Amino acid sequence: MLQLRGIAKRFGPTQALRGVDLDLVPGQALALIGENGAGKSTLVKALTGVHAPDAGEILLDGQPLRFARTQDAQAVGIAAVHQETVVFDELSAAENIFIGRPPVKRVAGLRIVDWRRMEAEAQRWLDAVGAGFSARTPTRDLSIAQRHQIEIARALSMQARIVIFDEPTAALSRAEIDDIYRLVRQLKSQGVAVLFISHKFDELFAVCDRYVVLRDGASVGSGDMASAGEDELVKLMVGRAVENIYPPRHRTPGDVALRVAGLSHPTEFDGLDFEVRRGEVLAFYGLVGAGRTEAMLALMGLKPEATARVEIAGCAVDLCDPAQAIAAGLAYVPEDRRGQGALLDLSVRTNLTLPALAGPRHGWHGRLSSGPWLSATRETAFAKGLIDRLRIKAASDDIAVGSLSGGNQQKVVIAKWLGLHPRVVILDEPTKGIDVGAKQAVYELIEDMVRQGLAVVLVSSELPEAMHLADRVVVMRRGRIVARFEHGAPAEAIVAAASGVAAEAAA
Repeated sequence: MLQLRGIAKRFGPTQALRGVDLDLVPGQALALIGENGAGKSTLVKALTGVHAPDAGEILLDGQPLRFARTQDAQAVGIAAVHQETVVFDELSAAENIFIGRPPVKRVAGLRIVDWRRMEAEAQRWLDAVGAGFSARTPTRDLSIAQRHQIEIARALSMQARIVIFDEPTAALSRAEIDDIYRLVRQLKSQGVAVLFISHKFDELFAVCDRYVVLRDGASVGSGDMASAGEDELVKLMVGRAVENIYPPRHRTPGDVALRVAGLSHPTEFDGLDFEVRRGEVLAFYGLVGAGRTEAMLALMGLKPEATARVEIAGCAVDLCDPAQAIAAGLAYVPEDRRGQGALLDLSVRTNLTLPALAGPRHGWHGRLSSGPWLSATRETAFAKGLIDRLRIKAASDDIAVGSLSGGNQQKVVIAKWLGLHPRVVILDEPTKGIDVGAKQAVYELIEDMVRQGLAVVLVSSELPEAMHLADRVVVMRRGRIVARFEHGAPAEAIVAAASGVAAEAAA
């Protein structure tokens, strides 16, 4: 149905795509695999009319296509479901589904929006994706997972011939991921061609028929998923074998770095008690909506209604004052990197050095100034050290963070706090949207942090990640801690607690 031949795209000094070939076939799902920065997002933007290729051609049913705008791609039946939800908070779910193309009717010779029809059709598509909310619901009241459902409903409502799923499961629960699988299979059975992008190999093997691997903007391999092995795909992605993604554990926990007692919120969580020591990882595991992220935001002083007794290295911290939390040595890497973690229009260097401009923190002895002035030399050296340490792929440290791939944006967010050498680091879904090679670098970084005596609080929806990295796992469900497990506990017990099967069996 759709053919890409020799697609190339350059942004200034960066050659994002350098001759990509792939075919999309009706009734099949093609896995697009590659590291962050390999060119996947740029390719999706070329397919959806955001960027025009510099070279190569896109053929639909054998006819060449040129997209001047995104509406041109939609007009020929290409729809995308993105990792970062593209919705408008002040509009309803129905308005977001039919944005730019509302059904209309004639009244007294005028064309006006047919609200009743729009809401009825939107509800039909929301029901088709298993959404448990009304089409009239304001989008601002919905979770990240529910916003993904709006995007999927939008794609279905367009009767698309080609649907692109770009990391669609990054913020979804296990049950919601199964719903995505069902939808992909449903689309395939209707003759739709699917392009599926994910860093999770179990998802690719579950729904995809064929694969194409990108590395450094070029196609480096393709074939049938049924005959492919995970090791083979990883080697094609990174150009080398990744033997063991989790680093060896060498830990000697020290004194209590963070102690939390009675952390409560009127509507989101209640009675959370926990502590984490220097040189160890405490993981919070649970399904979407369990209240883990909300609890971490409260620790940073971003939930004014929350109450608790919080101590960092024995010093009390005011939950209503983010500046005090940071000054006490608490750092937070948020799940929503675009909305909360980075200033996308500013450079990589500026983002990396911004937290350090306020002055030295505990354990940080470097200075970025020369007298009263910011030293460009020191700032550049500071940023370069973090870029090298986290293997951030950027053409230069002066490039805007928003131009980086999702995984590299996440690395910038992690790096900017590590530059302050905090006492306690909260990592909220730190590998969301990051490929296997980048995950390995983040895991090694976490192990390096605990070896240096930092305390790490890890919020993760990936059970293997929590089990391998954490010394202890705290399971949350519906805003409460329902179980605690030591390292080495069986996966079945952790999942049972998170799902409510064994919520009463707190270890």
